[in-house]
Amino acid sequence: MEFIDKTIEAYALAHSQAESDILKKINRQTHANVMMPRMLSGHMQGNLLSMLSKMIQPKQILEIGTYTGYSGICLAQGLQENGKLHTIDINEELELMVRSFFNEAGLANKINYYIGNALDIIPSITETFDLVFIDADKKNYAAYYDLVFGKVRSGGYIIADNVLWSGKVLDAAEKMDSDTKAIDAFNKKIHNDTRAEQMLLPVRDGLMIVRKK
Repeated sequence: MEFIDKTIEAYALAHSQAESDILKKINRQTHANVMMPRMLSGHMQGNLLSMLSKMIQPKQILEIGTYTGYSGICLAQGLQENGKLHTIDINEELELMVRSFFNEAGLANKINYYIGNALDIIPSITETFDLVFIDADKKNYAAYYDLVFGKVRSGGYIIADNVLWSGKVLDAAEKMDSDTKAIDAFNKKIHNDTRAEQMLLPVRDGLMIVRKK
């Protein structure tokens, strides 16, 4: 994910909104106690997600892939007064930690937190979403997109993380592993979807931003 010169990134962060105390805490505790901390959205991407959410001012957000709650808290910052974030994760071992972070952030009443398989849970949520964030297992990105598209309002947004997959999407097809193939196929699927507008933004590990027509 080292796409941006480190000195440029440091300058950008130094002149951006600082991490809140709770986001700093999640960052520290994730790196100290949780496997694969690189999955954390982090300061730059978190800031971007927060800014996008504040621009959209969503009433209903769906997040697929809670992890330790960093991105969810960032997304929730743009919610309307009576809005809700619905966030799904399959890892029940992180539940107590994540719920404590949501409570500390003062967002517990704005978040519906689901534990289980997103492919099963998404059809059971009947809301219409203004914003969807996909950041879960890469092999199911296309399936998640298909499941949520009909639940997104016209003019609503879907954002997918890790769509550059550390640059592996540039590899020759015969050299791609299964996750890379899934991400590459997902990117092509989005690019060819005439129902939507899309932009692949090369921030951190790549964000695909989709606007439903």
